[in-house]
Amino acid sequence: MGALHVHDADFDKEVIKSEIPVLVDCWAEWCGPCRMVGPTIDKLADEYKGKIKITKLDVDHNQNTAMKYQIQSIPTMMIFVKGEVVDGFIGAHPEASIRAKLDKYIKK
Repeated sequence: MGALHVHDADFDKEVIKSEIPVLVDCWAEWCGPCRMVGPTIDKLADEYKGKIKITKLDVDHNQNTAMKYQIQSIPTMMIFVKGEVVDGFIGAHPEASIRAKLDKYIKK
């Protein structure tokens, strides 16, 4: 299954109004580091299902959202809680690092 692909048109519904925290992976097809971290993001999406929604936003095809959040380098990961960006990082991080960030936002 993997990460949910979000777009400008459904970003508000899928991310901003989400009942659970959301990780948004901002990426592009031509980006080597993005493709490198992609399988990890898909794996984590399956593992965290129901606890954290993990999404992917193709910045080339969703420029309105990319501009709104001032995405200048990819991959950029943003974590949203109740519609607000609360955390994030830039670059391809190892799975353990991504997992540590996500675990901070799981409701105990």
